[in-house]
Amino acid sequence: MFPIIPANSATAASGNDEGIFGYGRFAGSYVSMTNLVSNAGVVGTDVTGVGTGRRYPAACEFGGDKGIFGFGYDGSVLSMTNLVSNAGVVGTDVTGVGTGRQGLAACSFGEDKGIFGFGYGVSMTNLVSNAGVVASDTTGVGTARAYLAACEFGGDKAIFGFGQDFSSVLSMTNLVSNAGVVATDVTGVGSARSYIAACSFGGDKGIFGFGYIAGYVSMTNLVSNAGVVATDTTGVGTATNARAACEFGGDKGIFGYGDGVSYTNLVSNAGVVATDTTGVGSARYGLAACSFN
Repeated sequence: MFPIIPANSATAASGNDEGIFGYGRFAGSYVSMTNLVSNAGVVGTDVTGVGTGRRYPAACEFGGDKGIFGFGYDGSVLSMTNLVSNAGVVGTDVTGVGTGRQGLAACSFGEDKGIFGFGYGVSMTNLVSNAGVVASDTTGVGTARAYLAACEFGGDKAIFGFGQDFSSVLSMTNLVSNAGVVATDVTGVGSARSYIAACSFGGDKGIFGFGYIAGYVSMTNLVSNAGVVATDTTGVGTATNARAACEFGGDKGIFGYGDGVSYTNLVSNAGVVATDTTGVGSARYGLAACSFN
């Protein structure tokens, strides 16, 4: 007899079998190329980009098996989006909804919806429906900042963390309920830094990693299934910044690319970060990633 899995359990929500890295800046140009991630964490070669090349967009999963890239900068701030099918095919540009911005973050919540939040000089958010429709601006909660990261935790909730405002790097976080409501600032744990990446792992936990303080770092901070951020973990892998991260294989994660590099670092379902894996695809920074399928 098969076990009965409650609809709101972390196992039921795990999904996230494959991933995709996309966009960024490479060799002095804004690019839209993508690289797929298999359910074993193997990164594919460059795929010719679809849509407007740009840096510092954000991306998240929605609908349980699809993804979306949104916003960014190509010489001016953008609010356009590009949907990702459950086969990893990126769609053409969709006219943006909401205020154009760069350096924002995004993640899924509520098991099938997503949220874009923050960005350079703002704290506003935009919800993503389970059909991939982006809502208009929601008045921001918390400190306006950019170059932060976000991930899901607890199966249906999310967290934004770290980043920088106009004067300093930050370690504060903002929780997101399973209804997409962003909470006020929580005093940060761990070293303040910007240009950081994050993803979920283990079905209900998350991890922030890498970034910039006074130089590149590789430290990480785990997020419990209750949204509690742990103190710094000594970094594994080459220190770099402006990376992207996503979940794959249902319960594992991957950090990839960054300033001048194309290597990746896998994250086990226990949150352990592996040493560098030789890079596949073009080295670039300021990209985004999400899971799908």
